[in-house]
Amino acid sequence: MNGNLENGYHYCQSRDETKAGGGLSTQEIMELRTKHIGKASASEVHFKDNPIKIAYARGQYMYDEQDNRYLDCMNNVSHVGHCHPHVVKVCHEQMGTLNTNSRFLYDVIVKYAERLASTFPPQLSQCHFACTGSEANDLALRIARQHTDADDVIIVDSAYHGHTAALIDTSYKYRKLGARRMNDCFHVAPLPDPYRGIFQGEATPELGEKYALEVKKLIDQAHKDGRKIAAFISESMQGVAGQIIYPPNYLKQVYKYVREAGGVCIADEVQVGFGRVGKYFWAFESQGVVPDIVTLGKPIGNGHPLSAVVTTPELAESFAAIGMSYFNTYGGNPVSCAVGNAVLEVIETENLQQHALELGDYMKERFLQLQTKHRLIGEVRGMGLYIGIELVTDRTTKEPAKAEAERVCNKAKEKFVLITPDGPDNNVLKIKPPMCFTKEDADLLCSVLDEALRDVEEC
Repeated sequence: MNGNLENGYHYCQSRDETKAGGGLSTQEIMELRTKHIGKASASEVHFKDNPIKIAYARGQYMYDEQDNRYLDCMNNVSHVGHCHPHVVKVCHEQMGTLNTNSRFLYDVIVKYAERLASTFPPQLSQCHFACTGSEANDLALRIARQHTDADDVIIVDSAYHGHTAALIDTSYKYRKLGARRMNDCFHVAPLPDPYRGIFQGEATPELGEKYALEVKKLIDQAHKDGRKIAAFISESMQGVAGQIIYPPNYLKQVYKYVREAGGVCIADEVQVGFGRVGKYFWAFESQGVVPDIVTLGKPIGNGHPLSAVVTTPELAESFAAIGMSYFNTYGGNPVSCAVGNAVLEVIETENLQQHALELGDYMKERFLQLQTKHRLIGEVRGMGLYIGIELVTDRTTKEPAKAEAERVCNKAKEKFVLITPDGPDNNVLKIKPPMCFTKEDADLLCSVLDEALRDVEEC
């Protein structure tokens, strides 16, 4: 442990000792959160029974105020690594040069838009910038509804697309609380989960088409009810649903049905884009489709608040045709665009997409080996550095091992490895580390998981 930390704290024996230089103890922070942060926000704390105060972070590591180093296996926001030197440098230089709004002319917004668009199929060439994934998805629905002159939207069960008033009904986490009746313009398609969905089995094209027919049924019913479909929106791979990889042909068939009905197809890449899945830069490519609208967030700015909507000239023109404008005070500001461009530079220069492919294959193989040793592991799934390990108490009934998943994560934390449970039943260990994760990190994660699973299974 270091005597003096870079952020001004000093090493202390007790985690609740007040630190030199104005640092607050963990207890003081929790008390102030309760007092001044709204309860719905304040309650969102990792490891809330014994939370960690993070002092600083570098690469794939986070450090507490005692300079303990934690391996971050779950933070897909810091895409190229916490506080990446190039991203920090570019952000600092641009902040010291110019930061204004997009109603003024400046180079960096158009250069960034051009570079970002170059990563997509050529028909996706028009960009709108915002600050969060929620804003991006909200705007995507506005564009779709304006273009189609319709309101109805098909979503996938267990999806998460944001927390604005227009989007909250799309989130299963909100719907399952029974807070209010879901707006009847949303139609929920079954989650195409080969492991525990309504149709189970090997992830074949036939299974994908079977799930796609469920979307066709929703379209047909909407038409019978005199309604029109504006859009189908889905994550290209499900995130909070538990790292679900769609069976082949699913999106291809769904897009066909939706477009035949006059709707547009929206791919939410907020969690899975920018090379994370390894073989593809954008996860929608794994399904052999080209969306009409793509939404981006989280990793796009490596932690800086930035998001984007990328669409076709036709839809962009349709959105603006009646004088509709979109202005976001901070969307597309010079600092955000400089940061976004720096992230793309790092992905390219450090060959992170290929790294995600190779390391992801290695990690998945290691996790499959763990599955042969541990009865709690029901399924290992994923692509690249986007992996889910589903824990069950019984492999035959697939009963979710919610309590066991939490205990595994807590035991891993005791070994300074950070993972969290996800999915509707909170029984899926989500593995979505910064892209600078190494083979040595993967080996450490597997070793810690092996020990944690053994301890939990023996209890």
